[in-house]
Formats: sequence, C-alpha cells, structure tokens
Amino acid sequence: MQNDSVYIVLSRTGAGTVRATELDDRMATDRTLVLDAAQLVEYVREAECAASASGALSGAESAPGRTAPRWVWDATRAWYPELLEAGVRVDRCVDLRLCHAILRASSLSAGSTLALAPPNAWDTSVPVDDAVATSAASAATTLFDLTEIETETETEIETRAEAESDAAGDVASSELTEFALQQDAVAGAAEPARLRLLLAAESAGALIAAEMRFAGLPWRSDIHNGLLTDLLGVRPRQGMRPDKLEALAVRVQAALDAPTLNPDSQAELLRALGRTGLIVTSTRSWELKKLDHPVIEPLLEYKKLSRLQSANGWAWMDAWIRDGRFHPDYVPGGVVTGRWATRGGGALQLPKQIRGAVVADPGWKLIVADAAQLEPRILTGMAGDTAMAEAGRGKDLYEGIVASGAVDERAQAKVAMLGAMYGATTGESGRLMPRLTRAFPRAIRLVEDAARAGERGEIVTTRLGRSSPRPGVAWAETQGNASAPESTPADERRARGQARDWGRFTRNFVVQGSAAEWALCWMAELRKRLNALAAGGEAAGGKNEGGERAVCERLEAGPHLVYFLHDEVIVHSPEALADRVAREVVESAHAAGRLLFGDFPVEFPVTAAVVDSYAEAK
Repeated sequence: MQNDSVYIVLSRTGAGTVRATELDDRMATDRTLVLDAAQLVEYVREAECAASASGALSGAESAPGRTAPRWVWDATRAWYPELLEAGVRVDRCVDLRLCHAILRASSLSAGSTLALAPPNAWDTSVPVDDAVATSAASAATTLFDLTEIETETETEIETRAEAESDAAGDVASSELTEFALQQDAVAGAAEPARLRLLLAAESAGALIAAEMRFAGLPWRSDIHNGLLTDLLGVRPRQGMRPDKLEALAVRVQAALDAPTLNPDSQAELLRALGRTGLIVTSTRSWELKKLDHPVIEPLLEYKKLSRLQSANGWAWMDAWIRDGRFHPDYVPGGVVTGRWATRGGGALQLPKQIRGAVVADPGWKLIVADAAQLEPRILTGMAGDTAMAEAGRGKDLYEGIVASGAVDERAQAKVAMLGAMYGATTGESGRLMPRLTRAFPRAIRLVEDAARAGERGEIVTTRLGRSSPRPGVAWAETQGNASAPESTPADERRARGQARDWGRFTRNFVVQGSAAEWALCWMAELRKRLNALAAGGEAAGGKNEGGERAVCERLEAGPHLVYFLHDEVIVHSPEALADRVAREVVESAHAAGRLLFGDFPVEFPVTAAVVDSYAEAK
C-alpha cells in the first residue's frame, strides 16, 4: 500500500478476485491492484498492522507512523466476516450501503446529486420495512416493535454486487462512483460535520456488529438447560409441552370449562373467554390483567413460560449456541430510526430468566453497563433545556424533576416524560403535561414541534442528520379527501386520527433516532479504547512484541464487545483489565455526549458492573 493512501475501495470483479483501488486525500487514484482471496487477507493485514493508532470517529491521526486506511466497500457484512475468520481486523471503514440510506433521505443533503437521483441498485438494501412509507400504522410498528427482520444474506449481497459490477462494465466503477457521490453530498450538506460524524458512527457500528457476531456472547448451555428445567420441567419430546407448562394448560382448560382448548390459539382462547363472560379484544397480558377470574393467574403464567420456551427454549439453544457462544446476527440501521434489529436469534430480547447462562470464561469477567434515562437526557441535549439539564445533574433525572417542583412523585415524572416523548395525551400523562411544559418549556417544545411537523406530513431530523420518511400516497389521499368539498365527518375524523398517528411517530423519531446515534458513538469510542488496552500488552497476559497495534491480534485475545441492547453493552475482558475496562466504558459515554452536544451540560451517567454472570448485574 502507498504511504499516502487514505481510502482503499474494494470491489468484486465477478471472476473470483477483488479490485483494490487506493485513493489519496484528494480522492486521486494512487494505484489499483487485483487480488485473490488469500492475497486480499494479507493485503489488509499488512495495511492495518503497519499503521499507527487513529481516532475512531473524529478522524484524528497519531504521529509518527502511517494511519490506518478507511476501507470502502458496499456492505461490511459481505466483507468483514471472512477477514475476521482469517484473524484480521480493520480499524475503520465506509459502509456504502448504510451511508447511502442516510444520505438519500437526510434533510441535510437533500439538494445533493445522490439524493435527487432516480432510485437505483444502491437503494435496494435499505433494511426498513417498505410499508413504513405508506401508512402511519406501519411506521409505528417499525419504530416501536421491529427487532427481527429479513434482509439479504452475505451470499445474496455478494451475488448482487457482482451482477451490478458486470452490468456496469467496470468492476470498480459502481463503488467508486457511489463513494464520490457520497463525498460530494457530505461536502455540500447543510451541516457537514454532523453528517460526517453520523456516517463514521454508522460504519463503525457495522464493524462492531460483525465483531460481536464473530466473537459471540459467552454462554453455558448446561446452566441454560438447568434454568429451563426449573421453570418448565424436563425437556419434552418434540411436539409435546414440558410438564409444568402442561399443568398450567390443564388449569386454564379447567377454569374455562374447555377440556380441548389449545391455550396457544388466540382464536380458541378468545372464544372460551367469551363463553365465560370475559369479553376482551385480544389476549395481550395487559388486557387480561384487567379481568377478575380464576383463569387469569394460570393463563398469564402459561403465556410467560410459553413465550420463554418458544423464544429461548431448547430449540433456540440447539440452533444458536455453538462452541459455548451465542452469535447474535445484528442488523445496524435495521429500524427506521437507526436503531439496530436482529436477523433471527432474538438478541434484543434476551429475557431475565435465562441471563444466568451468560457466564464469563475462566480468568475473564463481564462488564455489564447501561445508560440511565438515555432518551430523556438526549431530549435535554437536543433542546438545550438548561432547566432539565440541571434536574439531571449528578442524580436520577426523574428525582430531579420531582425536586424541581414539576411533579410530586418519581413515578409521575417518568410517566410524564414518556408521555411527552411518545405522545400520550390522555390519562395521568395528559394531566401532568401542562406542569412539565411549564417547568421544561424548551424540551417539550422540541417534541411538540416534531409532532406538528409529522401531522403536516413533513420530515424531521435527528441530532446528527438521519431524517424520517415521508408518509405515503395513501396518507396524502386521506388528508386530501378530508379537505375536499364533498368530504364527510367520517373522512375528517379519519384524517385527523391518521395525522395524529404520524405526529406521534415523528415526535419520538427525533429522540429515539438521536439516542441511537449516541449509542453508536459510545460503542465506537469504547471499541477504540478497548483496542488501545489490548495494544498495551496486558490483555493476553504479556507485552505485544514490537508494540503492534491491537488490530493485529485476534479479536478474542483482548477485551471486546460481545452484546448490545439500545442503551446497554457487555464487554468480555481478561480479569486483570476488568476494572480498567469498566472505567473506559463510563468515560466513553461521556465522550459520546461531548461528540453530540459539545459543552452543553447534559450528563449521560452509566453504571458498569464487573460480574461473572449477566444475571448478577441486574
């Protein structure tokens, strides 16, 4: 690699080889190489191990020495896993598909050539349910509920990328052209620094997701089996219920006088409840808890344990645990706000009942950390609300809201804040909203403005530049029908309800999306610090010869991220480094806050517990 290469664009030729185009800081080509699979691994290894440490997000470079290049490729999940398998890590990358999705929709780059171009092959990979742009209902589903999605596999991505390159007639032109368009879009953006930070964080997140899947979360199947046995009974034959679950099913059948009832069938269960005089529209737990009947207690217990068996029972363990590890398949940017989703395995929904199976290796520790009241604090920083910042300084934010006199009890503060961010306008939240507005006008104005924009069909944008989708054609038609001369009261009610739904979506989009950006910055900063600790030589029990960089060692040799859940991370670390890692986790959170909000005095407190088992941290 040439000493002055800043970017290296990788593209598949369609003939089993890879073209590596080295670019300098002026985006001019230094040289182009054609490499086979083995040569690519050694090429990347040499480029990374010859480089000095550099900043993960800010682009800061250490001297003397060479700076690690940014690898530019179509999709991290199509390139990085094979490098990790070969024992090679990379420091930085540009994930063109993830960045394209952001730049295509962002209000900050709306006037760019990339944003104004007709749809093309780069748009096919956006991992968001297509229906999100057509109705408020689907938007709400995508925003609040989506954690498991179907997207392209690595093989499908590679196959499509090869087809695109062949069709273009130049194997490198697609990636090089797209990269140039993205660079131009950022340079001409309304706030290029913020957008540049978002793209760097998104790409860093893609590296972290691949690394967490490769390393895996330490998992003890024997403990998992014991927990399931205690809760459910001995593992049954296929198609049968465990003993304790069967006993609960019998109690439900008896209480409803329905000996053949299948409690897993919602239709059968609703009919049986109705025959008993219990009229409900669903079998959701919150609705069942409102009822007073002997069936409710065993039914709720059955539903909880049945969910455990289906989501994280023995079949899940057989499918997802290998070599003492759970390998979650994360999808960065899989939710429209930028939150992650997963492709199978339910990594974002590990229930407390089985967290005791997550156990550190001998001589290692788990550092389990989570951020307190992340979304309200993000709202504080976005709004520049000094009163709310003061309420959360050095203490629990909800307690601080009580101390400010806005509400009387901590529970009220939590209900009121959640209502403000999610658009609850009735009940206790609605009653408390005027008091919250008087105490923290800037914060409440921000989410109210976002809601009004959504009701008008406009987009809203997060702190760093991710923008919401516009409502689709059906939404616009409904709004138009309500204002037509022949409109009916029903048309108007439908339009108002639809507008309010979309307003609730945009209200939370700005907060949830910005919180996702903070989390990406937190993990990227932490990853950089963990690599630095490993490079110090203590990680594997001795000095790295010649002071080689951490990326030259296998990922699992030093402290590394193994789990992520919105505002929570787990690091697997050698015991000797555990306390240091815990401090770095906390400091990384502070650094992420400064990246997003500069000197504004909003705090992001993080607790970091050094434990042997995930269950011990809660």
